[in-house]
Amino acid sequence: MKRKLYLVRHGESEWNKLQRIQGHKNIPLSEMGRYQASKLAERLKSEEIDLIYSSDLKRAFETAKIVGDELGIEVTPLEAFREIRMGVWEGLSIEEVIKNYPEEHLKWMNEPHNFHLEGAETLLDLQKRSIKAVNKIFEANPNKNIMIVSHSATIKVIILGILNMDLSYYSKMSLNNVSLSIIEFRDYNNVLKLLNDTCHLRED
Repeated sequence: MKRKLYLVRHGESEWNKLQRIQGHKNIPLSEMGRYQASKLAERLKSEEIDLIYSSDLKRAFETAKIVGDELGIEVTPLEAFREIRMGVWEGLSIEEVIKNYPEEHLKWMNEPHNFHLEGAETLLDLQKRSIKAVNKIFEANPNKNIMIVSHSATIKVIILGILNMDLSYYSKMSLNNVSLSIIEFRDYNNVLKLLNDTCHLRED
């Protein structure tokens, strides 16, 4: 059996609705976010997931807990899987960021791997802390299929790290709320089997 890593972005949060920058702010899921998580849980019943880890922030842990309860798996929260810390931007709306930090916003949109902001992490900082945690989990749990529920930036840098791709590709990916991405570990390389899939949200 090929080992798999399931990467899930949390469901919609209250600040996702308001288009506010969250970073390390501890914002809970919205009602829609909880519904999204329940739909994901139904989908994942057919997968062979052994262990579930999540960011310790509410929006990710709530999502993971809804899935874990459905699958009968306890969730282990880890600070290492938090979203990127966004410093002085946290709590601001997208409009406020564009108005007050136009140059920094352009840098984030066009060259996020070269982005620096007061009090914020760089993508490299984020990748180092998250990949370290992923490696530690797999070393402790060989041949297990692992699910990690985290945040958009964190998942993207994990994918790039595992695939040995440069952080300059970060802006080429987009991850929706409660999306599923899967990496398969093969004998000779690691393969991205699924990216940003949300078919579980389709209405019957």
